[in-house]
Amino acid sequence: MTAAIQTTALTKTYGEARALDAMDLTVPEGSVFGFLGANGAGKTTTLRLLTGLARPTSGSVQVLGRDVATAGNAVRSEIGFLPDVPGFYDWMTAPELMRFAGGLFGIGRTVLEARVEMLLDLAGLTGVATTVGGFSRGMKQRLGVAQSLVNAPRLLLLDEPTSALDPMGRKDVLEMIASLRGRTTVFFSTHILADVERVCDTVAILDRGRVVAHAPIDELKARYGAQKVVVEVTDGADELAEEIGRRTWAGAVARKSTAGNGGNGSSGPIEVTVTDVEAAQREIPALVAARGLGLIRMDAGEMGLEEVFVELVGGDRR
Repeated sequence: MTAAIQTTALTKTYGEARALDAMDLTVPEGSVFGFLGANGAGKTTTLRLLTGLARPTSGSVQVLGRDVATAGNAVRSEIGFLPDVPGFYDWMTAPELMRFAGGLFGIGRTVLEARVEMLLDLAGLTGVATTVGGFSRGMKQRLGVAQSLVNAPRLLLLDEPTSALDPMGRKDVLEMIASLRGRTTVFFSTHILADVERVCDTVAILDRGRVVAHAPIDELKARYGAQKVVVEVTDGADELAEEIGRRTWAGAVARKSTAGNGGNGSSGPIEVTVTDVEAAQREIPALVAARGLGLIRMDAGEMGLEEVFVELVGGDRR
């Protein structure tokens, strides 16, 4: 599969600080790629290198098959970019801003008008006459995605596009991103795990400048995750957790506190990682019944991306 982005031993230092540490990354063309990391992990530095706004200390970065360091505007003309806080001329309307952006790329009037109409419809901004200064944050982000697509880029770079949005704004922007699948390559940089799990095909997890995992999401969860069972009983949870922990199919057993139980062990869910979920589903109700406890709920399922992320980078944080 052709790579839209390929980095090899990409390193960036600022004085003594190493923002990126020999990062190898491959982004398949046509994918919606999640670039996931905590704040300060090196995500924005990576975007600066991909756009040519910064130069690597060592290593190489290729975008759409060209070396960014030497390709210059030849590759930038095929990239769309949305920073985390886009800035617009507040006195412009959305169509005026889109025409202005298209004019910077030298797009002809006929093509540009058709593209502006299509992109504003995609952003849900058709017919909005308010100037950009009166837009909500969510409207500005949707306009930002539309503006970053005005040159019909082969690669769209998004830096934390949903981080400051309310639930409805996030929903709208994520739906826009999902609608781009197959039309262009989307490089979605964020620290919000739920957003990545919702719209991305493949993910790379960045920790302190290093890629610690890089795979399709389902493969990543299968590789690092596990099956889990959550059990909640009316009382006696601590004793039940100890009993479950002695079973051969049980791995880690953890108690989850809930509001109002005060951590006294009488209630609150028990979370168990298991090697045999069917055995757990058979034996846990029997253990509960044998102790005369009331079973409130028992849920089984796979670990999500959040658990994988915590397992990989959630240990010693500096």
